[in-house]
Amino acid sequence: MRTSAIALAVALAAATPALADEADTADSTDNSILVVGQRDKPIEIAPRGLAVSLGDEQMAAVNAFNTEDLMKYAPNFFVRKRYAGDSNGVPGFRGTHSTQSARTLVLVDGFVVSNLLGNSFTYAPKWGVVGPGEVRQFDIVYGPYSARYPGNSMGGIVNISTRDPEGTEAFVTAQGFVQPYRQFSTGADYYGYSAEAGVGFRQKDGPWSARLTGRFFRNTGQPMMWYGLTPVSGAAGVPVTGAVVDPEHVRATAAGTGIPGAPGNASNPYFAAQSPARITQEQAKLKLGYDDGRVTGQLLFAYWHNEDSQHRPDCYLRDAAGNAVCDGQVTIGGQTYLASGANLSDTWRDEFLLGLKLAAPIAENTTARLAVSTYQILRSDTFTSDGYAKGFSHGSGTLAAQGPTGWWTGDLTIENKTARRELAFGLTANAYRTDMARYVLPDWTSEAGAVFATRTFGRTRQLSAWGEARFLLDPVTITLGGRYDDWRAYDGGLNAARYAARGAGAFSPSASVEYRFGDGTRLQLSLAAATRFPTVGELFQGSLDGDGTFNPNSFDPNLKPERSTDANLVLAHDFGRFKLTGSVFFQRVRDTIFAFVGFNQNGVTTSTFKNIDLTRQVGLELIVETRDWPLPGMSIDFNAAYTDSRTLRNAANPAAEGVQFPRIPKWRINADLRYDFTDRLQGSVGMRYASRPNTDLFGLQQGDTYGFTSELFALDLRLNWKVDDHFRVSAGVDNLTNDRAWVYHPYPQRTFLLEAGWRL
Repeated sequence: MRTSAIALAVALAAATPALADEADTADSTDNSILVVGQRDKPIEIAPRGLAVSLGDEQMAAVNAFNTEDLMKYAPNFFVRKRYAGDSNGVPGFRGTHSTQSARTLVLVDGFVVSNLLGNSFTYAPKWGVVGPGEVRQFDIVYGPYSARYPGNSMGGIVNISTRDPEGTEAFVTAQGFVQPYRQFSTGADYYGYSAEAGVGFRQKDGPWSARLTGRFFRNTGQPMMWYGLTPVSGAAGVPVTGAVVDPEHVRATAAGTGIPGAPGNASNPYFAAQSPARITQEQAKLKLGYDDGRVTGQLLFAYWHNEDSQHRPDCYLRDAAGNAVCDGQVTIGGQTYLASGANLSDTWRDEFLLGLKLAAPIAENTTARLAVSTYQILRSDTFTSDGYAKGFSHGSGTLAAQGPTGWWTGDLTIENKTARRELAFGLTANAYRTDMARYVLPDWTSEAGAVFATRTFGRTRQLSAWGEARFLLDPVTITLGGRYDDWRAYDGGLNAARYAARGAGAFSPSASVEYRFGDGTRLQLSLAAATRFPTVGELFQGSLDGDGTFNPNSFDPNLKPERSTDANLVLAHDFGRFKLTGSVFFQRVRDTIFAFVGFNQNGVTTSTFKNIDLTRQVGLELIVETRDWPLPGMSIDFNAAYTDSRTLRNAANPAAEGVQFPRIPKWRINADLRYDFTDRLQGSVGMRYASRPNTDLFGLQQGDTYGFTSELFALDLRLNWKVDDHFRVSAGVDNLTNDRAWVYHPYPQRTFLLEAGWRL
């Protein structure tokens, strides 16, 4: 752990920051539920195990380029976000790998926006359907401790609650930001900006409300990859200079922890950086509400358009005349290499979320709730050139076209509540469909003349029934639950090949006991089992061999579901001005689904999704929060976590056994200090730290450069000036010390933000 990280952690801990409060899923006056975070709003999801709620106070201190940034200081939590506008931002809880996207359930106003079509960084939640200015609160629950939610909550649950209009209202927010970026031979300033606005209306004497919002976002992100030269034999190529050798990668390789054969070792210098991604996003959302005191309803429609253009690879090589060289055979110091891979690309996506919720009393103390939604990817097309030269000459390329694809969800809940007990049961259903086709193009920029190459497709569906009983036996609260899931995968195939349909079922029990001591101390023990079934992408991701024949070793359509056993003990004491919360957690997962090199179901060594027989994680979390202490007007949130996550048994490749699971740091520290200089001027300091984890499953890859997952240390500053009751100006900087951190790809370097907001 770096000295600076330790120093700041000690300083914040010495200030005794605390963190928590109580809230409830339905009634803010019920303080029998243990929740960490804001004190004045009820949590919107069932808080079993460690539960955190973040509101305006916490979010105002964050430099939020995108919605997911608002959670960046939450305990033992992170989002793998590589640049502002990154559509591959996968959240991670505790010991969840940053590509295990299917282990997180993300909701917007209770509607599913987790992309459970697959399980990797390309299947991140659809954060872009919500703008930062719309968010009322974030609720985060760690682990699968409530029977209300499917096994995709094995890592945790995030619910984003958007604002409801309280009258006639309007707002406008504008941002501008810049990242001066320097890495290897790349040096540039990358700019971005956004504009967000909305209007709202609520009837004074009627049940209806409406809110319409929209956001335009544009940013240029730093390069994500560097291309390495490949040694070849034969005739000499074009003599060039300018290749870059990464000394940190050479050092790691010499120490035996490098990636064998990876770009950047002593024999494979870099010849170019991937083109910066020019991101354009357009988002619009309509939220209609109805509340007559008995019946409530909500209709939500959100549209998201996303463009990712990469047209300018940064070529390092120069020939004798000083011209850039990014393709073909080149010679450096008598050695001939092949330069390839610096392609140009365009990605276009159009997506929407449509959801409907209704709630009404059906008997005394009994309420019925119905929620149905669909998320549809209308278009997701990626055009890629076959190399650098063909990219600029409109030469050949490929098209990956996705659609129709998306998912449907439904949830019916019946709740009966009295002063002493709460009973609930429900039926849930979901269906997922994916369809991806690849084409060869004579001109990579156009669909004209496209020649079909391959098509993969498949469906899954899950039907579930659950029940939960909560008994309020002051000072003890006991919650018991159970869930049964019936899952089926079908209609899967690759070109003409079809995969056999299969099905499975699972029962998942849960229990929670909370005890309230008379001195402000609370103790909660939560136990659960969960089953996470394979996604469409994990099951139906086969490929063809070079001769066009089906490769049965490229996938496993018989992947077993992941099955976890979980426990979480939470102890909290409220001292008044500050609060301390401690958490101990345990998770044991059988048949973890993960992509790695090992023997597949046919006894062939492949790098595909396989089941790891047994993994285990155990950890400790300390959460501290102060309000108006140690100084009036000062608030401090501090959290530190230790996680030991290991592979215990892996028959497909025993070399992983006993090794810390990849990308899981043993130490993670997040903190946020806020101070009100005056009634109108607030400053904040945020900190994010993660120790260096293993990069691979076998513990052989460790480093602090491209291709590795590195240590992270970032300091963030923000200043908010409330000019008057309507107008606000903010300025901030993320990663003040310009720490160069990596998650294989680079994280952002120092980034400056200027923001202005107006509210009616």
